[in-house]
Amino acid sequence: MKKVRDYNDSVHFYGRLSMVFILIVFIGVPLSMCIFYNAWPKPSAVIKGLIPIAMLYYPTAVVEVLTYAPLLGTGGMYISFITGDISNLKLPCAIAAMNAAKVKPSSEEGEIISTISIAASSIATIVIVAICVFFLRPIIPIITDETSVFAPAFAHVLPALFGAIGAAYLLKYPKTVIAPLAVILLILAFSGQMQVGLLIPIGVIVAVVAAHFMYKAKLIK
Repeated sequence: MKKVRDYNDSVHFYGRLSMVFILIVFIGVPLSMCIFYNAWPKPSAVIKGLIPIAMLYYPTAVVEVLTYAPLLGTGGMYISFITGDISNLKLPCAIAAMNAAKVKPSSEEGEIISTISIAASSIATIVIVAICVFFLRPIIPIITDETSVFAPAFAHVLPALFGAIGAAYLLKYPKTVIAPLAVILLILAFSGQMQVGLLIPIGVIVAVVAAHFMYKAKLIK
């Protein structure tokens, strides 16, 4: 237990340090540009542009931390929130790795597997993006163009990714997916443009609540 506590303490220490460093970088880039060009936005314009974004993304950010943390683990959470693209890449990668290793989220084994898989995916993403930027820049606009024969494939990459991961859980826990799937489909019926980053936390909350009542009613074990 002492080793686990020491590991968690070290992860939190370096994770918080990294978050502070990244926050300074994020703020430092636009701040340095404002200082260099002596161009400062008006506070009223900043507030006007920030309010509609904050109303959507600030609550979503809080919900994402609460819902993603048990799945990603401590180390995976820090890496994911620093590198971004959680719902499209980091979360599916972590879940797929834990399924392949046959470990459960929030366990010691799941913590290690999740952290390694998310770190590996982050490094792979950076390497792939760098290769694409330097070597495939002339080709990418051609193969991703709407008239390209490859366009349908690029349009269905994310649905195929989530479908492959979701199918395994649908078959493994068919009863627990009914409620969140019904709620998400209902939401999409009235608001088809709602973002995935908001739908996933809603689905997670509904799934947890529904599974709790189903367990109390002895419908699931």
